[in-house]
Amino acid sequence: MLVRVLYHDHCFDGAASAAYFSRFIAAAVHPGARFEYTGMAHTASQTFDPALFDGDENAIVDFKYSSNPRLTWWFDHHQSAFLSAEDAEDFRRDQSGRKLYDPNYKSCASFIRDFARDRFGFAPADLEDLVDWSIVIDGAQYPDAKTAVELGAPAMKLTLVIESAKGSGMVQQIIRWMQTRQLSEIVTEPEIQALYAPLYQKHLDSIGIVERLAVADHGVVFFDLAGHDIEGYNKFIPYNLFPDSTYTVSVIAASSRTKISVGSNPWAPEEPKHNLASICERYGGGGHARVGAISFAPGELEKARKVAADIVAELKS
Repeated sequence: MLVRVLYHDHCFDGAASAAYFSRFIAAAVHPGARFEYTGMAHTASQTFDPALFDGDENAIVDFKYSSNPRLTWWFDHHQSAFLSAEDAEDFRRDQSGRKLYDPNYKSCASFIRDFARDRFGFAPADLEDLVDWSIVIDGAQYPDAKTAVELGAPAMKLTLVIESAKGSGMVQQIIRWMQTRQLSEIVTEPEIQALYAPLYQKHLDSIGIVERLAVADHGVVFFDLAGHDIEGYNKFIPYNLFPDSTYTVSVIAASSRTKISVGSNPWAPEEPKHNLASICERYGGGGHARVGAISFAPGELEKARKVAADIVAELKS
């Protein structure tokens, strides 16, 4: 039996969710199943190619819902979980008990963990550290911004590799390792170490670039990274540089898309008042109440800059 798992690519929680789900299915539902993985990324015109669902069982974890009838499992915790009202209605009509949604969870891996434990009695102690770190990383549960930027723990080092490695091959290898190995072991793999060293240097360089470009005004930090060969950055850098800020808005011109990232400071002096997912949804994006993003086509940099300026103005007000 082939189980196809579509997961949120280049995301620690996406990888952890795929790993936990696979271990659960192999132990409690389909012993001996073969697993194949497909990384999913948010794009300007998000669709699900029917060819993606080529397994005997097909799952989506930590990513948007699909109404494709071949989808048999779904877990997500993002506020912006549905591409359309029709998809949301399809989900509401589902009677399988295997398509689950709860935006109250800080990580999708913890959502899958609780479901597998409560419904199937599946509760492997060796995966608890993986789930705990998914909550810390995806739920921004670090004690402070400095800790989040310094990348001291093995899970944080792996996050840098997962978020920044080219392609999906290494992420999928990490997913397979996560099912049976501790994070402290995985990070010592030669392949991980070879990737981590240059990525960490690029991380350090990005701190200086953000510090040079960022403008902080009325609690909102804005910076435009187009032209700096940066396709992603540690989202806590602005809060370490500007601890009194409440929000961050940034623009990145990546190879596959132009992206606006919108975030809120977990350690802000004042509680953030805006729902960032709702703001991003107005422009075709989404996310969580405290962090969101919008994707445009690679050539739509000026459009992204205009939208980013509008969001900055709204957050400042």
